Amino acid sequence: MSEIPTENAEGPTEDLEPTVPDTGEKVNSDDKQIEREDSGPDKTECVETMSKRQRKKLLKQKQWEEQRDMRRQKRKEKRQKRKLERQSQPESNNEGSDRKRMRRDIVPSNLRLIVDCSFDSLMVLKDVKKLHKQIQRCYAENRKALHPVQFYLTSHGGQLKNNMNENDKGWVNWKDIHIRSEHYSELMKKEDLMYLTSDSPNILNELDETKAYVIGGLVDHNHHKGITYRKALEEGINHAQLPLGNFVKMNTRKVLAVNHVFEIILAYLEKKDWKEAFFSVLPQRKGAVPLGEANDDSKCLLLGKEAAEDDDLDSD
Repeated sequence: MSEIPTENAEGPTEDLEPTVPDTGEKVNSDDKQIEREDSGPDKTECVETMSKRQRKKLLKQKQWEEQRDMRRQKRKEKRQKRKLERQSQPESNNEGSDRKRMRRDIVPSNLRLIVDCSFDSLMVLKDVKKLHKQIQRCYAENRKALHPVQFYLTSHGGQLKNNMNENDKGWVNWKDIHIRSEHYSELMKKEDLMYLTSDSPNILNELDETKAYVIGGLVDHNHHKGITYRKALEEGINHAQLPLGNFVKMNTRKVLAVNHVFEIILAYLEKKDWKEAFFSVLPQRKGAVPLGEANDDSKCLLLGKEAAEDDDLDSD
């Protein structure tokens, strides 16, 4: 048997022994170094770069998912509760049917109600915007009234039309309203017209549904006092004022906003009672009290002060 030379046995061994472990150690150490690098500053930097808002969003998403079953259970309990309430109070089920019945009971009136917009040049833009809001209110109230009138806007143009185009483009799609650029005298017979003005000496005790009643579309804070009355005289048409003084004691002037006159007429068509119509519409700031109950001076004074503080919606 030949002997293996010790030099050859030891030499390579000495050369290989450090090499094999070293390679392994280097690989392992490199891997660990890579792991340390991955889990070290770079990852920390990644977490730190996430904003508070993003972290909150992730937390909320997690909470939302965890609470999904709870929310489902709560919705189920609410449905059961409402069901039990409806069963225990059957009369509440009549609300929806009453509303539908009211819609079926609507009987349109033949009465024509006109807002005369021919005073456009007498108003500043601020007041034109107020008139626009009043007209919007008239339209909304007429749409839900039990006896809606034949609603007209006449002499429509100028600042008012521009403001409506800018701030209420949907007006062109309004239903059950006649918006015309013509003057009302071009659309109605002269004998059918009656101008409603607080300066008229005539009192309107009854509404004639064959007539066309005109409301002056003017917000001027009494700068053009009596202008609607003078206009009626110049055009030779009938005129009258609502019977406000027969039922109401007021601590302010009797000039009402366009929408208040409009709503009072709608209320009268439904109730057939002027007193009820007035007090269902007149704002508290007007200081209005029933004529027979207007003996409490302190109460009238207080309401009068409220009226003086907020008189922006009035028109001539």
